[in-house]
Amino acid sequence: MEACRPLLLSHLSVGHRPFQVTLTESLLSWQSLRPKRASSAGGEKQSVSISEIIAVHETEVDGINKECKRWQKMPAVSTESILHGFTVYHVQRAKEHHWSCSEVTFYSSDCQLCNKWIQAVEKQLDLQAMRPKSLIVFINPFGGKRLGKQIYDEKVAPLFRLASITTEVIVTECANHARDYLLESDLKKYNGIVSVGGDGMFSEIMHGVIGWTQKNACVNQNHPNDELVPCNLRIGIIPAGSTDCICYATVGVNDPVTSALHIIVGDSHPIDVSSVHHKDMVLKYSVSLLGYGFYGDTLLDSEKNRWMGPSRYNFSGVKAFLTHQCYEGTISYLPATGTLGSPRDQKPCTAGCRICQHSTEQLKASQKESKFKSLNSEEHQPWKVIKGKFLAINLANLSCACPKSPKGLSPAAHLADGTMDLIVVRKCSRFSFLRHLIRHTNSSDQFDFPFIEVYRVKRLKFTPKYCDEEDVQEVGKTLFGQFCRDHPTCSCVQLTSSWNCDGEIIEHAAIEVRVHCQLLRLFARGIEVFPSEKSIRNSV
Repeated sequence: MEACRPLLLSHLSVGHRPFQVTLTESLLSWQSLRPKRASSAGGEKQSVSISEIIAVHETEVDGINKECKRWQKMPAVSTESILHGFTVYHVQRAKEHHWSCSEVTFYSSDCQLCNKWIQAVEKQLDLQAMRPKSLIVFINPFGGKRLGKQIYDEKVAPLFRLASITTEVIVTECANHARDYLLESDLKKYNGIVSVGGDGMFSEIMHGVIGWTQKNACVNQNHPNDELVPCNLRIGIIPAGSTDCICYATVGVNDPVTSALHIIVGDSHPIDVSSVHHKDMVLKYSVSLLGYGFYGDTLLDSEKNRWMGPSRYNFSGVKAFLTHQCYEGTISYLPATGTLGSPRDQKPCTAGCRICQHSTEQLKASQKESKFKSLNSEEHQPWKVIKGKFLAINLANLSCACPKSPKGLSPAAHLADGTMDLIVVRKCSRFSFLRHLIRHTNSSDQFDFPFIEVYRVKRLKFTPKYCDEEDVQEVGKTLFGQFCRDHPTCSCVQLTSSWNCDGEIIEHAAIEVRVHCQLLRLFARGIEVFPSEKSIRNSV
């Protein structure tokens, strides 16, 4: 009831019409005192949540706003009184999860009243403790269509200035520039980090933040059994890459303005991170896709055709499909127990997801107990084994949705439930595999094939049949006889693939993977679904 009690209530004008404007601890609302139609029982009422107000600024009498230097529509000014005004900038929702910056200007002939309103709104904004005040921004000028800096300068920076957020902007000059900078910096002076680029730029920043956090906590990252310390510094993603699947899966759209507004209002959502190890050495961290076989071959070939730009992925994907290479090996995995949901669920992870919330409660409970208890319980659980020839082995921490594949690789994967979805594609015909791939672009179940197996897991080990490089060379010479013996560098048979780790190549085929529940936090809230959308999804 305290939150509903008005902090301020006044009669102000919007344009030429009088409004009753009310401010509470959670809401700013304004209701017309002069209905547009005479038959209306009451004036229309509009409101905006305090948490989604971006800023409030004084508006001068002549209609020029001091902050944005933009002309605004003003009511007629009486010669008997001078109008004063203030403008409230707030989030406006549009279709398909897009957000925009909207504004409403209130006027009064009482200058002190306007100042009182500005101070009252600013006070409520200051109470929004999750909002960032200082950010460090990394821009990849080479990612995607090479528009990263332009996107930031034209669409994002003006919003940050409007919200009075101070920024330190760094344009990266080479690979791992952002990661190395973060590892050696004092990050305590920032409230968050912003990635302007694609999934590769985000991966760099993620590795820097995780490495910095573990270094300060004196944690060894290399052994897969070691518990990592969660990173408190949030990361915001301004999409400017080729696919931007992490942004799409956490916000619902690849739009720089929408992402910038999520950062400004201080949204926060945890995500799981998987660590990839080889012989007690951490190789990479992954938050989206870890793929062996088809997706690994596609990425490896695309690196040879970077001159083609984003279209290289389509070219290399077709090439990998036509090659239709299978790889033999052994998959060992630890099934996820004590978690809600399964990979075959029809409901995707959305804002306020009960499964992710359940995992948060479990994580808090386990932290109160011995930190080794959960790990020891995992060690006593039985592992399951799969052997055979595989076209693809995929691990998904999230849905991996993108505009080309709106449902993603694993539609029911969750952002923060402490599990990975293991998708095993066994050897099959090209036509069958094509049917599976096509289902990623429509509403059909892409797992409903006899050659597809899907499991929800917490850990995984993969051992290819030919584990060592020397074994691969020896088998190749045996298979292809004298020609291969005379040509040591011959690679006419490919016995092992490479792992595609969030768009980066991992050379080692034999790996061990472990998921770390809610290790990282993003400036996001999950994909919002409103009641009307829920009914549509359920009917589908």
